[in-house]
Formats: sequence, C-alpha cells, structure tokens
Amino acid sequence: MDILPFFLDHSSMHLELSSERLLLRPFVPDDVDICLAMFTDPAVVKYAGGILSESVIEGKMANWTKRGGSGEIGIWCIVDREGGEKYGSVALLPIPIDEDDTDFSLVIPGSLPNGDIEIGYFLKRSAWNKGYATEACKRLLQFVFDETMLEEVVATFEEENTASRHVLEKAGFVNHGTMRCYGEDGPNYRIAQE
Repeated sequence: MDILPFFLDHSSMHLELSSERLLLRPFVPDDVDICLAMFTDPAVVKYAGGILSESVIEGKMANWTKRGGSGEIGIWCIVDREGGEKYGSVALLPIPIDEDDTDFSLVIPGSLPNGDIEIGYFLKRSAWNKGYATEACKRLLQFVFDETMLEEVVATFEEENTASRHVLEKAGFVNHGTMRCYGEDGPNYRIAQE
C-alpha cells in the first residue's frame, strides 16, 4: 500500500466550511441520524447499492467519521446555516477501482493516499432540488484548491443519474469519458486546480 506522507499541521486546517446557506462540518458519531434518514430511503440510495439496515449503518459510522491527511480526506455533514437542520453529506475519499466500496484503510491521519480522490454527496429526499448538492460541492472544491495539496478531484455516477451529472457540471467538472471504478467502467468526471 503506497501512502504519501503529509506534513501539514492538522490544527492549522479549517475543516468547518461555510457557504451562503450551508455549513459543512466533519462527520461525528451523532450524525448517525442523517445517515439513517438517507440510507434507509430507497429513493436516496437508488444508484448507490440499495438501502442499508440500521445495524449496518451504525457499524459503518467508525469509518465514516475517519479523516485522512490533515483532515481534508473524509466526510462532511451538510447543515443548514440558519436552523441547523442536517441535509446530507459530502465527501472527499479515495475512489475504489476494482472494489465496490471505499477502502477506508486508505484514510489515515497524516497521509494522503495515492490515486484519485473522489467527491461524493448524498442528500435526504426533503433537501432535493434546492441546489444544496451543487453549493456543497463548490464550497468543498474551493477548500480543496485553496487549502490542500490536492491538484485534482474526480467524480463518477450511474449513467441514469442525470441529477448527479448536472450537479457535477454546475460545479465545474468536465467529462473525460470513462474510467474503471467501483469494479466497472463508469463516467470519468474531473476538475483540476488550473
């Protein structure tokens, strides 16, 4: 396993990110509530492998709250800035190539994994069609290119998921054809620092 050493001081990186309507803050164990709201809803996980049981979700929280590098690799909770309502999650994680899920053993404090870093997002159904996914992605990309050593971010989605494609295009991603990811060939969307 190749891991690049990463020497930024973790305390110097501001991981709470604000946008016009949203606060993005690192996932914590108490965010199991938004995970239950999202991952037990068949509509939310239609393109992401299907619903998860409460016990599976609770078992995944230890991985879902891990952070790599100086904190820039991991999952953020998307929260309404005014009322504090949780809308969903947005993440920067190593994209799996032949596996069907993220390899969280690559999410290590003090190290950035080799290979592509993927942006991904989920919103509970009541938060759909309000521009939150695009706003969260744009803010996280601003963080990536202003405050981290990452030079490129990738994204993929199921071909039928046109809503996700529109989010990525509005956030500035460019279609680069296909790539091997999640054990199959999928759309290869990328955005680079330049």
